Amino acid sequence: MNTSNSLKETTLQKVNRILLTRNPWFKKTTKGIWILFLCIILGFPLYVLSVSINLFGLFGDMPSLKAIENPKNDLSSELISADGVSLGRYFRFNRSQVSYEQLSPDLVNTLLLSEDHRFYDHSGLDFRAYMRVIFGVLTFNSSSKGGGSTITQQLAKNLFSTRGEELDGPLMVGPLRILISKTKEWIISVKLEKNFTKQEIITMYLNTSDFSSNAYGIKVAAETYFNKQPSELNVQEAAVLVGMLQAPSFYNPKRNPKNALSKRNEVLFKLYNHGYIRSRETYDSLLKLPIHLEYAVQNQNEGLATYFRTVILNDLMTWCKEHGYDLWESGLKIHTTIDSRMQRYAEEAMAESMKPQQKTFDVHWKGKNPWIDEDWNEIKGFLDSRIKQTETYRNLVARYGAGNDSVKIMLKVKKPMTIFTWNGERDTLFSSMDSLNYYKRFLNAGFMSMDARTGAIKAWVGGINHKYFKYDHVRQGTRQPGSSFKPFVYGTAMEAGYNPCLKLQDVSPTFKVPGGTWSPPNAEGDRGTGEWLTMRQAMAKSKNSITAQVLQRVGEVNVVNFAHRVGITSPLDAVPSLCLGVSDVSLYEIVGAYSTFVNSGIHTEPFYITQIEDKNGNVIENFVPKTRQAISEQTAYKMIYMLMGGVQEEGGTSRGLNFNLKTENEIGGKTGTTNNASDGWYMGITRDLVSGAWVGGDERSIHYKQWDLGQGSKTARPIWEKFMLKVYADASLEYKKGQFRRPATKMDITFDCSSYELPPDEAGTPQEDWNPNNE
Repeated sequence: MNTSNSLKETTLQKVNRILLTRNPWFKKTTKGIWILFLCIILGFPLYVLSVSINLFGLFGDMPSLKAIENPKNDLSSELISADGVSLGRYFRFNRSQVSYEQLSPDLVNTLLLSEDHRFYDHSGLDFRAYMRVIFGVLTFNSSSKGGGSTITQQLAKNLFSTRGEELDGPLMVGPLRILISKTKEWIISVKLEKNFTKQEIITMYLNTSDFSSNAYGIKVAAETYFNKQPSELNVQEAAVLVGMLQAPSFYNPKRNPKNALSKRNEVLFKLYNHGYIRSRETYDSLLKLPIHLEYAVQNQNEGLATYFRTVILNDLMTWCKEHGYDLWESGLKIHTTIDSRMQRYAEEAMAESMKPQQKTFDVHWKGKNPWIDEDWNEIKGFLDSRIKQTETYRNLVARYGAGNDSVKIMLKVKKPMTIFTWNGERDTLFSSMDSLNYYKRFLNAGFMSMDARTGAIKAWVGGINHKYFKYDHVRQGTRQPGSSFKPFVYGTAMEAGYNPCLKLQDVSPTFKVPGGTWSPPNAEGDRGTGEWLTMRQAMAKSKNSITAQVLQRVGEVNVVNFAHRVGITSPLDAVPSLCLGVSDVSLYEIVGAYSTFVNSGIHTEPFYITQIEDKNGNVIENFVPKTRQAISEQTAYKMIYMLMGGVQEEGGTSRGLNFNLKTENEIGGKTGTTNNASDGWYMGITRDLVSGAWVGGDERSIHYKQWDLGQGSKTARPIWEKFMLKVYADASLEYKKGQFRRPATKMDITFDCSSYELPPDEAGTPQEDWNPNNE
């Protein structure tokens, strides 16, 4: 054995001697190879060290060790309903993270077998893969090329943008740019492997990957393409999403379905080749399956509570600024009072009510324009004046100049456009003027429901469709409340000691006003029938004449003060017409004010956020509603009794409510309609919930020609009615039928009107020495 080795060594030495003596070039080549080899062995570590420390500032910055140990993953902030449902997100990049336990096994295995099947065998760098890539390049063998990056390297690229401008250096030009960027990825990968477990690296990678369609991270991607959570993804769905990692847009299953299907099948083959898909039959059956999408790009126009999300944005931005957070990237969890079930019922109730209402409105105005002045004549030049308020007009003026004919021409150029209809979106050819003409003919609406005991807003619908009608009619919009303001007039009287049983004559009083006198007519146009009605009956029938009498007795200033105490925040004019609701208020504040009656006289400011957590689940702040005693418990219950008159009294404006709502249940309600029927309101109260609806055109000049068609009992009340029927039908909700809570102390008056009579004198006119306390 030793002799044989000795002979071999002698033979080799002989060959070398011959080559070296007869072929000087071989000697030089061998020496060069050895020098090159030594340079690589010694120089590569020096090169890597130079990159890692950014020697002489030539290679560009590297992330700090602290940044690598605590990588920043920009996260969207999420709104969460009271029942734990995601309402939507605020984001620059729509991204939300999940834990490893929230990833389906099919997803994890598909990722590993497709992208990095030796993931658990390397420490961030897969040298076998590098050799394969180098061999493929040198031999022009396309099957051997492939990608050499590990999942850890791809994570490094996601986290620190190694190929972006932030880490650029003077040497990073041309081919050197790729080499240095790759080197940085190698260095970061090794450090990531030292600081995190394999499972953590997998999770971070999927949480930071781009899946096109504004979906960053596996959670948003699963929701966007399949309406699933990552834990629910099956193997073929996982193959689609993993296939997108190499080129998200090119393999987007919505935009490029053929590319996505081909890539999915390629990934499935890898799973079969590695034995994860065990049988040929299963593999073949999966290949035949189409990609079944439930595609929905997440934005502020989609999902539940779209108006709510948009309107509260300014409040959240203010809070974030005060507390040092970035709403768009801090990954906050914002817990709201909105109940997703009730929100859905509110949106359904509005759609179910407004669709036929719009049809009625269209038939009513068929062939005519619905924008009319106070004399019921069409407003000339209405569209021409309104187009000047649009962004399109402003852009054209900036381009062509004010008064240029090109502006008018371009406003009339038709172009492809998707428009809203109550039967779904429709593609059409519209000019800007066509679009304005089309949308100005729509009735809009607002609806809000809150828990009177806690002040928690449970449902908020600011309009009929947020994508096409951005303006919010819950808090942003203020309109004349009409007769829905009357309870504040009567509430002032109740607080002054008047009894709901007190009878007044249906005769319109006369007020002295600047320039003469004013006597408010009733809705029917008369100035009173002369009938004697109790205050409860008068409010139930919404008699303007008697409401005006009450205002005259208690005083306009006192009514203003009372309304502000119970929750109205808008300015109110202390004038005689205040009794008819001529001062603008928002639905948000009037619902809050009615809640004071139901909540035993305690006003709770409507609120919608209960808690904010950071991205790690730590509670940053809890929110407590603001409360104050606004009126006495006695006055509050008198007003509940007054409002129940709308349902219980003959001729009450709430008598027509669905029988199922009134069975074994106490309800109070008040309609509201402005003089020209431009605003229809309905306020409904139950033992727990106070809810309100408004319906009207986006401009006051757009309304029905006939008052009775636009009154609140026909336009707004159906929304409240449908909503409450849905709420009571849902056994999972805490809101049930029942009686209003009675005062803790005995009432200081009786509601038995037979024992309370204050007849007129013999001449048939009311007594002058009216004793409101019946003493």
